Amino acid sequence: MATIRELTYDLLRRNGITTIFGNPGSNELPFLQDFPTDFRYILALHEGAAVGMADGYAQATGRTALINLHSAAGTGNAMGGLANAWNSHSPLLVTAGQQTRAMIGIEPLLTNLDATTLPKPLVKWSYEPARAEDVPLAMSRALHLSGLPAPGPVYLSIPYDDWAKPAEPESLRLLDRVVSAAGALGDDAKAGLVARLERSSNPVIILGPDVDAARANAHAVRLAERLKAPVWIAPSAPRCPFPTTHANFRGLLPASMAGISRLLQGHDLVLVVGAPVFRYHEYDPGPFLPVGAELIQITCDPDEAVRAPMGQAVVGNVGLILAALADAVSDAARAAPEPRQRPPRIAPGEAPLAPERVIDLIDELAPRDAIYVNESTSTIEAMWQRMRWEKPGSYYFGAAGGLGFAMPAAVGVQLAEPDRQVIALIGDGSANYSITALWTAAQHGVPVVFVIMRNGTYGALRWFAGVLNAGGVPALDVPDIDFVAIATGYGVEAVRVDTDDGFAAAFAKALEAGRPSLIEVATTWKSP
Repeated sequence: MATIRELTYDLLRRNGITTIFGNPGSNELPFLQDFPTDFRYILALHEGAAVGMADGYAQATGRTALINLHSAAGTGNAMGGLANAWNSHSPLLVTAGQQTRAMIGIEPLLTNLDATTLPKPLVKWSYEPARAEDVPLAMSRALHLSGLPAPGPVYLSIPYDDWAKPAEPESLRLLDRVVSAAGALGDDAKAGLVARLERSSNPVIILGPDVDAARANAHAVRLAERLKAPVWIAPSAPRCPFPTTHANFRGLLPASMAGISRLLQGHDLVLVVGAPVFRYHEYDPGPFLPVGAELIQITCDPDEAVRAPMGQAVVGNVGLILAALADAVSDAARAAPEPRQRPPRIAPGEAPLAPERVIDLIDELAPRDAIYVNESTSTIEAMWQRMRWEKPGSYYFGAAGGLGFAMPAAVGVQLAEPDRQVIALIGDGSANYSITALWTAAQHGVPVVFVIMRNGTYGALRWFAGVLNAGGVPALDVPDIDFVAIATGYGVEAVRVDTDDGFAAAFAKALEAGRPSLIEVATTWKSP
Protein backbone atom coordinates (compact mmCIF):
# COMPACT_ATOMS: atom_id res chain seq x y z
CA MET A 1 0.00 0.00 0.00
CA ALA A 2 1.27 3.47 -0.90
CA THR A 3 2.05 5.96 1.80
CA ILE A 4 0.18 9.23 1.99
CA ARG A 5 3.31 10.96 0.71
CA GLU A 6 3.57 8.63 -2.32
CA LEU A 7 -0.11 8.98 -3.14
CA THR A 8 0.15 12.77 -2.87
CA TYR A 9 2.98 12.90 -5.40
CA ASP A 10 0.93 10.70 -7.75
CA LEU A 11 -2.02 13.03 -7.31
CA LEU A 12 0.14 16.02 -8.16
CA ARG A 13 1.46 14.28 -11.27
CA ARG A 14 -2.05 13.45 -12.48
CA ASN A 15 -2.93 17.13 -12.16
CA GLY A 16 0.15 18.32 -14.05
CA ILE A 17 1.97 19.76 -11.05
CA THR A 18 5.64 18.79 -10.98
CA THR A 19 7.15 22.16 -9.99
CA ILE A 20 7.18 23.17 -6.32
CA PHE A 21 8.13 26.64 -5.07
CA GLY A 22 9.17 27.05 -1.49
CA ASN A 23 11.43 27.75 1.43
CA PRO A 24 11.29 24.68 3.66
CA GLY A 25 11.90 24.18 7.35
CA SER A 26 12.11 21.12 9.56
CA ASN A 27 8.36 20.43 9.48
CA GLU A 28 8.47 20.15 5.69
CA LEU A 29 11.39 17.74 5.34
CA PRO A 30 9.38 14.47 5.63
CA PHE A 31 7.33 15.50 2.56
CA LEU A 32 10.47 16.40 0.59
CA GLN A 33 12.59 13.36 1.46
CA ASP A 34 13.55 11.14 -1.49
CA PHE A 35 12.36 13.94 -3.75
CA PRO A 36 11.05 12.46 -7.03
CA THR A 37 13.36 12.93 -10.00
CA ASP A 38 10.51 14.03 -12.26
CA PHE A 39 9.74 17.00 -9.96
CA ARG A 40 11.72 20.20 -9.57
CA TYR A 41 11.98 22.32 -6.45
CA ILE A 42 12.45 26.06 -6.98
CA LEU A 43 14.06 27.36 -3.80
CA ALA A 44 13.41 30.95 -2.80
CA LEU A 45 15.41 32.55 -0.01
CA HIS A 46 12.29 34.10 1.55
CA GLU A 47 8.70 32.90 1.66
CA GLY A 48 7.38 36.12 0.15
CA ALA A 49 9.59 35.51 -2.87
CA ALA A 50 8.40 31.89 -3.09
CA VAL A 51 4.78 33.04 -3.29
CA GLY A 52 5.67 35.71 -5.86
CA MET A 53 7.39 33.14 -8.08
CA ALA A 54 4.49 30.72 -7.80
CA ASP A 55 2.03 33.55 -8.44
CA GLY A 56 3.79 34.58 -11.65
CA TYR A 57 4.03 30.95 -12.74
CA ALA A 58 0.33 30.30 -12.04
CA GLN A 59 -0.80 33.43 -13.87
CA ALA A 60 1.37 32.69 -16.89
CA THR A 61 0.35 29.01 -17.15
CA GLY A 62 -3.25 29.41 -16.03
CA ARG A 63 -2.79 26.35 -13.80
CA THR A 64 -2.48 25.80 -10.06
CA ALA A 65 1.03 26.24 -8.65
CA LEU A 66 2.20 24.52 -5.47
CA ILE A 67 4.00 26.35 -2.66
CA ASN A 68 5.77 24.74 0.29
CA LEU A 69 6.02 27.02 3.37
CA HIS A 70 7.36 26.57 6.88
CA SER A 71 4.63 26.46 9.51
CA ALA A 72 3.30 29.72 10.98
CA ALA A 73 6.48 31.77 10.57
CA GLY A 74 6.76 30.99 6.89
CA THR A 75 3.08 31.65 6.38
CA GLY A 76 3.44 35.02 8.05
CA ASN A 77 6.32 35.93 5.78
CA ALA A 78 4.20 34.96 2.78
CA MET A 79 1.07 36.97 3.61
CA GLY A 80 1.92 39.96 1.41
CA GLY A 81 2.30 37.62 -1.53
CA LEU A 82 -1.01 35.95 -0.73
CA ALA A 83 -2.69 39.37 -0.83
CA ASN A 84 -1.49 39.79 -4.41
CA ALA A 85 -2.58 36.26 -5.35
CA TRP A 86 -6.02 36.75 -3.81
CA ASN A 87 -6.63 39.99 -5.70
CA SER A 88 -5.32 38.65 -9.02
CA HIS A 89 -7.30 35.39 -8.85
CA SER A 90 -4.11 33.31 -8.98
CA PRO A 91 -4.68 29.57 -8.42
CA LEU A 92 -2.20 28.56 -5.71
CA LEU A 93 -2.05 25.55 -3.41
CA VAL A 94 -0.14 26.59 -0.29
CA THR A 95 1.06 23.82 2.02
CA ALA A 96 2.58 24.50 5.42
CA GLY A 97 4.17 21.90 7.65
CA GLN A 98 2.58 21.42 11.06
CA GLN A 99 4.22 19.94 14.16
CA THR A 100 3.87 16.19 14.72
CA ARG A 101 0.41 15.19 15.93
CA ALA A 102 1.87 13.64 19.09
CA MET A 103 2.91 17.09 20.36
CA ILE A 104 0.46 19.59 18.85
CA GLY A 105 -1.56 19.67 22.06
CA ILE A 106 1.34 20.92 24.20
CA GLU A 107 2.25 23.57 21.60
CA PRO A 108 5.98 22.97 21.14
CA LEU A 109 8.17 25.17 18.98
CA LEU A 110 7.01 25.36 15.35
CA THR A 111 3.40 24.53 16.16
CA ASN A 112 1.10 26.41 13.78
CA LEU A 113 -1.47 27.69 16.30
CA ASP A 114 -4.93 28.19 14.82
CA ALA A 115 -3.45 27.11 11.51
CA THR A 116 -6.68 27.41 9.53
CA THR A 117 -7.31 30.95 10.76
CA LEU A 118 -3.83 32.34 10.09
CA PRO A 119 -4.03 32.89 6.29
CA LYS A 120 -7.59 34.22 6.26
CA PRO A 121 -9.11 36.20 4.59
CA LEU A 122 -6.55 35.85 1.77
CA VAL A 123 -7.44 32.26 0.81
CA LYS A 124 -10.53 30.57 -0.59
CA TRP A 125 -10.24 27.64 1.81
CA SER A 126 -8.04 26.85 4.79
CA TYR A 127 -7.86 23.39 6.33
CA GLU A 128 -5.90 21.04 8.57
CA PRO A 129 -6.94 17.38 8.16
CA ALA A 130 -8.41 15.82 11.28
CA ARG A 131 -6.44 12.61 10.70
CA ALA A 132 -3.56 11.53 8.50
CA GLU A 133 -5.82 9.44 6.27
CA ASP A 134 -7.69 12.60 5.25
CA VAL A 135 -4.61 14.27 3.71
CA PRO A 136 -5.08 12.89 0.15
CA LEU A 137 -8.71 14.02 0.02
CA ALA A 138 -7.71 17.44 1.36
CA MET A 139 -5.00 17.75 -1.31
CA SER A 140 -7.46 16.73 -4.04
CA ARG A 141 -10.06 19.19 -2.78
CA ALA A 142 -7.48 21.98 -2.61
CA LEU A 143 -6.17 21.28 -6.11
CA HIS A 144 -9.60 21.46 -7.69
CA LEU A 145 -10.92 24.32 -5.59
CA SER A 146 -7.94 26.58 -6.34
CA GLY A 147 -8.73 26.56 -10.04
CA LEU A 148 -12.53 26.78 -9.94
CA PRO A 149 -14.06 30.24 -10.51
CA ALA A 150 -13.00 32.56 -9.13
CA PRO A 151 -9.52 31.01 -8.94
CA GLY A 152 -7.42 31.80 -5.91
CA PRO A 153 -5.07 30.51 -3.21
CA VAL A 154 -6.01 27.69 -0.84
CA TYR A 155 -4.11 26.65 2.29
CA LEU A 156 -3.36 23.28 3.89
CA SER A 157 -1.60 22.75 7.22
CA ILE A 158 -0.27 19.18 7.38
CA PRO A 159 1.37 17.53 10.42
CA TYR A 160 4.73 16.22 9.31
CA ASP A 161 4.25 12.70 10.64
CA ASP A 162 1.21 12.21 8.37
CA TRP A 163 3.32 11.65 5.26
CA ALA A 164 4.69 8.25 6.28
CA LYS A 165 1.28 6.78 7.20
CA PRO A 166 -0.35 4.29 4.82
CA ALA A 167 -3.03 5.68 2.54
CA GLU A 168 -6.47 4.11 2.58
CA PRO A 169 -7.19 1.97 -0.52
CA GLU A 170 -10.26 4.02 -1.41
CA SER A 171 -8.03 7.12 -1.70
CA LEU A 172 -6.78 5.79 -5.04
CA ARG A 173 -10.08 6.94 -6.55
CA LEU A 174 -8.83 10.51 -6.16
CA LEU A 175 -6.27 9.97 -8.92
CA ASP A 176 -8.95 9.84 -11.61
CA ARG A 177 -11.10 12.72 -10.44
CA VAL A 178 -11.85 15.54 -12.88
CA VAL A 179 -13.64 18.69 -11.72
CA SER A 180 -14.60 21.33 -14.26
CA ALA A 181 -16.67 24.48 -14.40
CA ALA A 182 -19.11 25.59 -17.08
CA GLY A 183 -20.42 29.15 -17.00
CA ALA A 184 -21.56 29.93 -20.57
CA LEU A 185 -24.60 32.12 -21.16
CA GLY A 186 -27.95 30.51 -21.79
CA ASP A 187 -29.77 31.53 -24.95
CA ASP A 188 -32.19 33.90 -23.21
CA ALA A 189 -29.46 35.59 -21.17
CA LYS A 190 -27.27 35.98 -24.26
CA ALA A 191 -30.13 37.42 -26.29
CA GLY A 192 -30.90 39.93 -23.52
CA LEU A 193 -27.29 41.11 -23.27
CA VAL A 194 -26.90 41.36 -27.04
CA ALA A 195 -30.11 43.38 -27.31
CA ARG A 196 -28.95 45.77 -24.61
CA LEU A 197 -25.57 46.24 -26.28
CA GLU A 198 -27.12 46.84 -29.69
CA ARG A 199 -29.64 49.28 -28.21
CA SER A 200 -26.89 51.46 -26.78
CA SER A 201 -26.16 54.69 -28.64
CA ASN A 202 -22.68 55.19 -27.18
CA PRO A 203 -21.27 52.15 -25.33
CA VAL A 204 -17.87 51.95 -23.68
CA ILE A 205 -15.98 48.79 -22.69
CA ILE A 206 -13.80 48.48 -19.59
CA LEU A 207 -11.61 45.38 -19.41
CA GLY A 208 -9.87 43.80 -16.45
CA PRO A 209 -7.25 41.15 -15.73
CA ASP A 210 -9.59 38.16 -15.92
CA VAL A 211 -9.94 38.74 -19.66
CA ASP A 212 -6.20 38.20 -20.08
CA ALA A 213 -6.29 35.28 -17.63
CA ALA A 214 -8.94 33.63 -19.82
CA ARG A 215 -6.86 34.42 -22.91
CA ALA A 216 -9.98 36.09 -24.26
CA ASN A 217 -8.19 39.19 -25.59
CA ALA A 218 -9.07 38.46 -29.22
CA HIS A 219 -12.76 38.15 -28.33
CA ALA A 220 -12.58 41.53 -26.60
CA VAL A 221 -11.10 43.02 -29.77
CA ARG A 222 -13.89 41.54 -31.92
CA LEU A 223 -16.58 42.84 -29.57
CA ALA A 224 -15.08 46.33 -29.43
CA GLU A 225 -14.77 46.48 -33.22
CA ARG A 226 -18.36 45.38 -33.77
CA LEU A 227 -19.74 47.82 -31.22
CA LYS A 228 -17.40 50.59 -32.42
CA ALA A 229 -16.73 51.12 -28.72
CA PRO A 230 -13.71 52.70 -27.05
CA VAL A 231 -11.88 50.43 -24.60
CA TRP A 232 -10.48 51.47 -21.24
CA ILE A 233 -8.47 49.30 -18.88
CA ALA A 234 -9.87 48.93 -15.36
CA PRO A 235 -8.12 50.89 -12.59
CA SER A 236 -4.88 49.44 -11.18
CA ALA A 237 -5.10 46.53 -13.62
CA PRO A 238 -2.47 43.85 -12.93
CA ARG A 239 -2.66 42.49 -16.50
CA CYS A 240 -3.18 43.83 -20.03
CA PRO A 241 -6.37 42.45 -21.62
CA PHE A 242 -6.39 44.51 -24.85
CA PRO A 243 -3.72 45.51 -27.39
CA THR A 244 -2.37 48.93 -26.51
CA THR A 245 -1.75 49.55 -30.24
CA HIS A 246 -5.41 49.07 -31.22
CA ALA A 247 -7.34 52.09 -32.48
CA ASN A 248 -10.09 51.56 -29.88
CA PHE A 249 -7.64 51.52 -26.94
CA ARG A 250 -7.92 54.55 -24.68
CA GLY A 251 -5.66 53.81 -21.71
CA LEU A 252 -5.77 53.03 -18.01
CA LEU A 253 -8.63 54.43 -15.94
CA PRO A 254 -7.72 56.33 -12.76
CA ALA A 255 -8.54 54.68 -9.45
CA SER A 256 -10.98 57.37 -8.30
CA MET A 257 -14.75 57.82 -8.43
CA ALA A 258 -14.74 61.31 -9.89
CA GLY A 259 -11.96 60.49 -12.32
CA ILE A 260 -13.72 57.47 -13.78
CA SER A 261 -17.07 59.22 -14.00
CA ARG A 262 -15.46 62.17 -15.76
CA LEU A 263 -13.79 60.02 -18.42
CA LEU A 264 -16.98 58.02 -19.06
CA GLN A 265 -19.07 61.14 -19.55
CA GLY A 266 -21.43 60.84 -22.53
CA HIS A 267 -21.62 57.05 -22.60
CA ASP A 268 -25.04 55.52 -21.99
CA LEU A 269 -23.79 51.96 -21.38
CA VAL A 270 -20.66 50.85 -19.53
CA LEU A 271 -19.71 47.20 -20.10
CA VAL A 272 -17.16 45.98 -17.54
CA VAL A 273 -15.60 42.59 -18.26
CA GLY A 274 -13.23 40.67 -15.98
CA ALA A 275 -12.74 43.40 -13.39
CA PRO A 276 -14.16 44.68 -10.11
CA VAL A 277 -16.54 47.64 -10.25
CA PHE A 278 -14.31 49.49 -9.41
CA ARG A 279 -11.05 49.16 -7.50
CA TYR A 280 -10.68 52.70 -6.19
CA HIS A 281 -7.61 54.06 -4.40
CA GLU A 282 -7.30 57.82 -4.30
CA TYR A 283 -10.28 59.37 -2.47
CA ASP A 284 -11.71 61.71 -5.10
CA PRO A 285 -15.43 61.69 -4.31
CA GLY A 286 -17.98 61.89 -7.06
CA PRO A 287 -20.76 59.91 -8.72
CA PHE A 288 -20.09 56.26 -9.44
CA LEU A 289 -21.28 56.77 -13.02
CA PRO A 290 -22.05 59.80 -15.18
CA VAL A 291 -25.67 60.86 -15.45
CA GLY A 292 -27.66 58.66 -17.81
CA ALA A 293 -25.21 55.76 -17.86
CA GLU A 294 -26.06 52.15 -17.06
CA LEU A 295 -23.49 49.47 -16.17
CA ILE A 296 -23.25 45.75 -16.91
CA GLN A 297 -20.50 43.70 -15.27
CA ILE A 298 -19.34 40.29 -16.49
CA THR A 299 -17.15 38.54 -13.92
CA CYS A 300 -15.95 35.11 -12.83
CA ASP A 301 -16.08 36.20 -9.18
CA PRO A 302 -19.41 36.08 -7.31
CA ASP A 303 -17.99 38.28 -4.55
CA GLU A 304 -17.00 40.99 -7.02
CA ALA A 305 -20.48 40.78 -8.52
CA VAL A 306 -22.41 41.21 -5.27
CA ARG A 307 -20.19 43.90 -3.71
CA ALA A 308 -20.46 46.29 -6.67
CA PRO A 309 -22.42 49.41 -5.65
CA MET A 310 -24.18 49.83 -8.99
CA GLY A 311 -25.27 48.10 -12.18
CA GLN A 312 -26.21 44.63 -13.34
CA ALA A 313 -23.80 41.70 -12.91
CA VAL A 314 -23.44 38.39 -14.73
CA VAL A 315 -21.26 35.69 -13.16
CA GLY A 316 -19.77 33.13 -15.49
CA ASN A 317 -16.84 32.18 -17.67
CA VAL A 318 -15.42 35.46 -18.91
CA GLY A 319 -13.88 33.93 -22.04
CA LEU A 320 -17.00 32.02 -23.10
CA ILE A 321 -19.26 35.01 -22.52
CA LEU A 322 -17.00 37.41 -24.41
CA ALA A 323 -16.78 34.99 -27.33
CA ALA A 324 -20.56 34.54 -27.40
CA LEU A 325 -21.21 38.28 -27.37
CA ALA A 326 -18.60 38.96 -30.05
CA ASP A 327 -20.20 36.29 -32.25
CA ALA A 328 -23.74 37.54 -31.73
CA VAL A 329 -23.70 41.35 -31.80
CA SER A 330 -24.28 43.15 -35.07
CA ASP A 331 -21.87 45.66 -36.51
CA ALA A 332 -22.92 49.07 -35.20
CA ALA A 333 -23.77 51.73 -37.77
CA ARG A 334 -21.85 54.48 -35.96
CA ALA A 335 -18.30 55.51 -36.77
CA ALA A 336 -15.40 53.72 -35.12
CA PRO A 337 -13.46 55.65 -32.48
CA GLU A 338 -10.59 57.77 -33.70
CA PRO A 339 -7.18 56.35 -32.67
CA ARG A 340 -5.80 58.03 -29.58
CA GLN A 341 -2.78 60.25 -29.88
CA ARG A 342 0.21 58.33 -28.63
CA PRO A 343 2.78 60.43 -26.77
CA PRO A 344 5.82 61.34 -28.86
CA ARG A 345 9.02 59.46 -28.25
CA ILE A 346 11.36 61.18 -25.84
CA ALA A 347 14.49 62.53 -27.52
CA PRO A 348 17.91 61.37 -26.29
CA GLY A 349 18.89 63.27 -23.17
CA GLU A 350 21.53 63.82 -20.57
CA ALA A 351 22.11 61.77 -17.45
CA PRO A 352 20.08 60.95 -15.48
CA LEU A 353 17.57 59.75 -18.05
CA ALA A 354 13.87 60.54 -18.00
CA PRO A 355 12.01 57.32 -17.13
CA GLU A 356 9.92 57.77 -20.29
CA ARG A 357 13.15 57.65 -22.30
CA VAL A 358 14.10 54.35 -20.69
CA ILE A 359 10.64 52.96 -21.42
CA ASP A 360 10.90 54.10 -25.06
CA LEU A 361 14.30 52.45 -25.46
CA ILE A 362 13.04 49.19 -23.98
CA ASP A 363 9.96 49.23 -26.22
CA GLU A 364 12.10 49.84 -29.29
CA LEU A 365 14.79 47.24 -28.54
CA ALA A 366 12.86 44.39 -26.89
CA PRO A 367 11.26 41.53 -28.85
CA ARG A 368 7.70 42.37 -29.85
CA ASP A 369 6.38 39.42 -27.84
CA ALA A 370 8.32 40.32 -24.68
CA ILE A 371 6.58 39.99 -21.31
CA TYR A 372 6.81 42.85 -18.82
CA VAL A 373 6.55 42.50 -15.06
CA ASN A 374 6.29 45.93 -13.48
CA GLU A 375 7.01 47.36 -10.05
CA SER A 376 8.21 50.81 -10.98
CA THR A 377 5.12 52.32 -9.45
CA SER A 378 5.76 55.96 -10.36
CA THR A 379 5.96 55.08 -14.07
CA ILE A 380 2.81 52.93 -14.41
CA GLU A 381 0.91 55.52 -16.44
CA ALA A 382 3.88 56.09 -18.73
CA MET A 383 4.14 52.37 -19.42
CA TRP A 384 0.47 52.06 -20.37
CA GLN A 385 0.80 55.09 -22.65
CA ARG A 386 4.06 54.13 -24.35
CA MET A 387 4.45 50.35 -24.42
CA ARG A 388 3.20 48.27 -27.34
CA TRP A 389 1.59 45.24 -25.69
CA GLU A 390 -0.21 43.15 -28.27
CA LYS A 391 -0.15 39.49 -27.24
CA PRO A 392 -2.02 37.93 -24.31
CA GLY A 393 0.09 37.53 -21.19
CA SER A 394 2.31 40.53 -21.93
CA TYR A 395 2.04 42.43 -18.64
CA TYR A 396 1.91 41.60 -14.92
CA PHE A 397 1.68 43.88 -11.91
CA GLY A 398 1.04 43.30 -8.21
CA ALA A 399 -2.71 43.29 -7.65
CA ALA A 400 -2.87 44.22 -3.96
CA GLY A 401 -0.97 47.50 -3.93
CA GLY A 402 1.98 46.26 -1.85
CA LEU A 403 5.57 45.87 -2.97
CA GLY A 404 7.71 42.77 -3.46
CA PHE A 405 5.76 41.06 -6.26
CA ALA A 406 7.60 41.79 -9.48
CA MET A 407 11.12 40.42 -9.04
CA PRO A 408 10.04 36.91 -7.95
CA ALA A 409 7.00 36.96 -10.23
CA ALA A 410 9.29 37.66 -13.19
CA VAL A 411 11.23 34.50 -12.35
CA GLY A 412 8.01 32.49 -12.17
CA VAL A 413 6.66 33.92 -15.42
CA GLN A 414 9.95 33.21 -17.23
CA LEU A 415 9.91 29.62 -15.98
CA ALA A 416 6.40 29.29 -17.37
CA GLU A 417 7.18 31.09 -20.65
CA PRO A 418 10.69 30.01 -21.69
CA ASP A 419 10.13 31.04 -25.32
CA ARG A 420 9.30 34.68 -24.53
CA GLN A 421 11.70 37.20 -23.00
CA VAL A 422 10.65 38.48 -19.58
CA ILE A 423 11.68 42.02 -18.65
CA ALA A 424 11.17 43.26 -15.09
CA LEU A 425 11.00 47.02 -14.56
CA ILE A 426 11.63 47.67 -10.89
CA GLY A 427 11.84 50.85 -8.83
CA ASP A 428 14.82 51.17 -6.53
CA GLY A 429 12.48 51.29 -3.54
CA SER A 430 10.48 48.26 -4.67
CA ALA A 431 13.53 46.14 -5.42
CA ASN A 432 14.56 45.77 -1.81
CA TYR A 433 11.39 43.90 -0.84
CA SER A 434 12.32 40.77 -2.78
CA ILE A 435 15.89 41.22 -4.01
CA THR A 436 16.65 37.61 -3.04
CA ALA A 437 14.79 36.51 -6.17
CA LEU A 438 18.02 37.27 -8.02
CA TRP A 439 19.68 34.28 -6.34
CA THR A 440 16.95 31.90 -7.55
CA ALA A 441 17.21 33.32 -11.06
CA ALA A 442 20.98 32.77 -11.02
CA GLN A 443 20.81 29.26 -9.59
CA HIS A 444 18.27 28.07 -12.16
CA GLY A 445 19.62 30.12 -15.08
CA VAL A 446 16.32 31.96 -15.52
CA PRO A 447 17.12 34.64 -18.15
CA VAL A 448 15.04 37.55 -16.85
CA VAL A 449 16.34 41.04 -17.66
CA PHE A 450 15.92 43.13 -14.50
CA VAL A 451 15.94 46.90 -15.04
CA ILE A 452 16.27 48.90 -11.83
CA MET A 453 15.01 52.48 -12.28
CA ARG A 454 17.15 54.29 -9.70
CA ASN A 455 15.83 57.70 -8.71
CA GLY A 456 16.66 57.48 -5.00
CA THR A 457 13.10 57.92 -3.73
CA TYR A 458 9.76 56.19 -3.23
CA GLY A 459 8.31 58.06 -6.20
CA ALA A 460 4.68 56.98 -5.99
CA LEU A 461 4.64 57.58 -2.23
CA ARG A 462 6.11 61.05 -2.68
CA TRP A 463 3.37 61.81 -5.20
CA PHE A 464 0.68 60.54 -2.85
CA ALA A 465 2.04 62.67 -0.03
CA GLY A 466 1.28 65.65 -2.25
CA VAL A 467 -2.24 64.39 -3.00
CA LEU A 468 -2.92 64.06 0.75
CA ASN A 469 -1.23 67.36 1.60
CA ALA A 470 1.02 65.39 3.93
CA GLY A 471 4.11 67.55 4.22
CA GLY A 472 7.21 66.76 6.25
CA VAL A 473 6.86 62.98 5.90
CA PRO A 474 10.08 61.11 6.79
CA ALA A 475 11.64 58.11 5.04
CA LEU A 476 10.63 58.87 1.46
CA ASP A 477 14.17 58.58 0.07
CA VAL A 478 16.34 55.50 -0.46
CA PRO A 479 19.79 56.76 -1.51
CA ASP A 480 23.14 54.97 -1.67
CA ILE A 481 22.04 51.44 -2.62
CA ASP A 482 24.47 49.60 -4.89
CA PHE A 483 22.29 47.20 -6.85
CA VAL A 484 25.17 46.14 -9.06
CA ALA A 485 27.11 44.90 -6.04
CA ILE A 486 24.03 43.17 -4.62
CA ALA A 487 23.23 41.43 -7.91
CA THR A 488 26.84 40.37 -8.40
CA GLY A 489 26.85 38.88 -4.92
CA TYR A 490 23.83 36.77 -5.83
CA GLY A 491 25.52 35.57 -9.03
CA VAL A 492 23.75 37.81 -11.55
CA GLU A 493 25.71 39.78 -14.14
CA ALA A 494 25.00 43.47 -13.55
CA VAL A 495 25.96 46.89 -14.88
CA ARG A 496 25.28 50.53 -14.00
CA VAL A 497 24.43 53.02 -16.77
CA ASP A 498 23.22 56.62 -16.99
CA THR A 499 23.22 57.48 -20.72
CA ASP A 500 21.15 56.52 -23.77
CA ASP A 501 23.99 54.72 -25.46
CA GLY A 502 25.02 53.00 -22.26
CA PHE A 503 21.53 51.70 -21.58
CA ALA A 504 20.92 50.61 -25.18
CA ALA A 505 24.18 48.68 -25.27
CA ALA A 506 23.63 47.05 -21.87
CA PHE A 507 20.04 46.13 -22.71
CA ALA A 508 20.96 44.61 -26.07
CA LYS A 509 23.69 42.56 -24.38
CA ALA A 510 21.27 41.37 -21.68
CA LEU A 511 18.75 40.23 -24.30
CA GLU A 512 21.40 38.07 -25.93
CA ALA A 513 22.91 36.71 -22.71
CA GLY A 514 20.62 33.73 -22.14
CA ARG A 515 21.03 34.18 -18.39
CA PRO A 516 19.69 36.61 -15.78
CA SER A 517 21.01 40.16 -16.07
CA LEU A 518 20.50 43.36 -14.12
CA ILE A 519 20.80 46.92 -15.39
CA GLU A 520 20.77 49.76 -12.88
CA VAL A 521 19.88 52.98 -14.70
CA ALA A 522 19.87 56.43 -13.13
CA THR A 523 16.55 58.18 -13.80
CA THR A 524 14.88 61.43 -12.89
CA TRP A 525 11.73 61.54 -10.82
CA LYS A 526 8.59 63.48 -11.49
CA SER A 527 5.02 63.18 -10.32
CA PRO A 528 3.23 60.31 -12.11
